[in-house]
Amino acid sequence: MNFELNVEQLAIQKMTREFVEKEVIPVAAHYDEIEEMPVELIRRMVRQGYATVSLPEKYGGAGMDQVTLCLVTEELGRGCAGIATSVGANTLAALPILLAGSEEQKEHYLSAIAGGKLASFCLTEPGAGSDVSAIATTALADGDDYVINGVKCFITNGGYADLYVVFALTNPKRGVRSLTPFVVERGTPGLSAGKKEKKMGIRASNTSEVILEEVRVPAGNRLGKEGSGFRAAMETFDLSRPMIGALAVGVARAAYEAAVKYARERVQFGKPIATQQAIQFMLADMAMEIEAARALVFKAAAMAEKQERSLSAYAAMAKAYASDMAMRVTVDALQVLGGYGYIRDYPLEKYMRDAKILQIYEGTNQIQRLIIAEGILKGYI
Repeated sequence: MNFELNVEQLAIQKMTREFVEKEVIPVAAHYDEIEEMPVELIRRMVRQGYATVSLPEKYGGAGMDQVTLCLVTEELGRGCAGIATSVGANTLAALPILLAGSEEQKEHYLSAIAGGKLASFCLTEPGAGSDVSAIATTALADGDDYVINGVKCFITNGGYADLYVVFALTNPKRGVRSLTPFVVERGTPGLSAGKKEKKMGIRASNTSEVILEEVRVPAGNRLGKEGSGFRAAMETFDLSRPMIGALAVGVARAAYEAAVKYARERVQFGKPIATQQAIQFMLADMAMEIEAARALVFKAAAMAEKQERSLSAYAAMAKAYASDMAMRVTVDALQVLGGYGYIRDYPLEKYMRDAKILQIYEGTNQIQRLIIAEGILKGYI
């Protein structure tokens, strides 16, 4: 067991950290305040490879492993969870294409994402969140085409994406067994962005409805066979949940670093509050939890690389533990700053607002516990 990063991983970690400190952190508060997505910055980050770290080189990716992807994601999360979410949404949308697409589809669509096209993963619906079997969007065959009708909600990059990976039922009578992913390109008649959501956190990320009304796409836009969608979605989550864990570690680390800096500088009763044992214990707990979460994230990422049978359970563990940890750490870090932590002049209240969504999206942490329990009962843990 080797806990040391290799030379290549250290280099990309350093490069990402420097980029975040120069390009992301200085603008994070502004875009959070105005609740707008920095579209050109996101596109530039996608073109520079931050969304395609683990995609094969032949499709324009960097071809690196899942641990390296988590390293990059942690650094992006430290800068701004909203911006990191919009960048990561491209990785998320690319996964069903990589998992279920034909070679021709991979070369066409993945290369487009690597070139800077924005993408959205469209699974969630108003009546189908944790319960994927409740999806109502349909894609009915009509000659050599499919006609898609439905509404997707809470879609990251929904208002700006160039490519939408849409999950729909090809045979409503068969329900989720007919769930199938399709790629729908921006500008296709009948495709539109609906209401933009006003959110508690990750405000620098665009979240909106995606409306599909008689959207006609050729059969060549279907990823895999009819009915391949449920498996593609679950395999996608197995790969993406460690990323959410890494994002949570990044948010927690940012809050922890801010708390340490403040505790060293803030003087009360004639000495820095960092000398107070009560503050020291809070900082110690934060540091322990961040290290533990990162180790679990890296373990799940390494398992994803090997495609181990127990991956689903450990990916769920990494996502649930790290995001729960991020919520605890941001709350405690804000407490260290006291009243200053509660005002917008300091970033702590943003970190706390951003951390909350990490317990919800990519499958709520209650759902993660069900997956973990299933792994236990199957003997994988």
